Amino acid sequence: MTLTLAESLAAGIAARRDDLVALTRDLIRIPTLNPPGLNYLEICEYLGERLGRAGFTVELIRARGAPGDSSTHPRWNLVARHEGQGAGDCVHFNSHHDVVEVGHGWTRDPFTAEVEGDRIYGRGACDMKGGLAASIIAAEAFIAACPDFRGAIEISATADEESGGFGGVAYLAEQGRFSPDRVQHVIIPEPLHKDRICLGHRGVWWAEIETKGRIAHGSMPFLGDCAVRHMGAVLAEMEATLFPLLATKRTDMPVIPEGARQSTLNINAIHGGAVEQAEDYTGLPAPCVPDRCRIVIDRRFLIEEDLAEVKREVTALLESVKARRPSFDYEVRDLFEVRPVMTERNAPIVRSTAAAIEKVLGRAAGYVVSPGTYDQKHIDRIGRLKNCIAYGPGVLDLAHQPDEWVGITDMEDAARVMALVLAELLQP
Repeated sequence: MTLTLAESLAAGIAARRDDLVALTRDLIRIPTLNPPGLNYLEICEYLGERLGRAGFTVELIRARGAPGDSSTHPRWNLVARHEGQGAGDCVHFNSHHDVVEVGHGWTRDPFTAEVEGDRIYGRGACDMKGGLAASIIAAEAFIAACPDFRGAIEISATADEESGGFGGVAYLAEQGRFSPDRVQHVIIPEPLHKDRICLGHRGVWWAEIETKGRIAHGSMPFLGDCAVRHMGAVLAEMEATLFPLLATKRTDMPVIPEGARQSTLNINAIHGGAVEQAEDYTGLPAPCVPDRCRIVIDRRFLIEEDLAEVKREVTALLESVKARRPSFDYEVRDLFEVRPVMTERNAPIVRSTAAAIEKVLGRAAGYVVSPGTYDQKHIDRIGRLKNCIAYGPGVLDLAHQPDEWVGITDMEDAARVMALVLAELLQP
């Protein structure tokens, strides 16, 4: 009996299940912690050897001069390409190889990649080394089942997504690696559930707000001007006017979770007064009126909002405080900004992935938007490539958590979906 291509792909991925587990565990065991950017070259070399054996042409690319790149912690990326037997589209799977700090609360070693039941545990298992492994297994199974495919398959493992992606996808996009004449379809295997397609993300504006005062002796505060009290007035005004305003701003974007379907603002950090001393310092602080206080704000905004208006809301709030406090002075410094992106539901990569999800899982695909940004922002804005989604195995809520894990069956199912996408877009 002759198997259909879909049946051959399913059988090929099932036969590679042990390899999928071993590959994921090997990737987790390379602690690519960011910051500072550990073992980036090691993981790229490991993947390069693996993909080279599978017939891919491999390039290791250092993002020289990018933020974070240094001789101590160079920002290494891998791009591997497998050419088909004739002209056609290129499907690109992009995964970041960096992981966040371990944090506290783990009940098992975060870099042993322990297997228990249907789960692999470890930092980066869910976000997103499981997705990276699934995309490799999908590509290898497809090439074996359909060696005469047309077009090309690319797999990239890129740096620094967890800190903005500037040493990874942004750098590659600036080099033309995601230009629409070179790459036509992109899947980013972020952990957004195996039955969901992520179309994009909200926007973000990070800024530092500084209130200014005048230093004086702490026993005579009336001779100074307390910058912390000024910041207290700013925070009070945020509570009274800005947070209620943001709660009224709602989006038609299918953002998950539900709370992120409105505009949000997080006060990411606050510091005022004397510089904090080292932990082993046992003396008392000096008695001074603080002449500076700073907060970092993380404002997430919607596709219906204009970034300039988002910034004006904060400026208007500060001017309102200034009108009531004669000595009030402030400064706002932009740190980081990204506009929202959302791929159309009728885009080719969306349609192909939705059809594959329904075939593999027997149910219609869900469509979501991420509350936070990921590397689609650079592919869209720098690369000018709109036909891009995030799709991969794993539960988003587990990302950055203690005892992070990824499901083995989820990875296998996601690999089947990815392989079917390749079959639809690249088969002769």
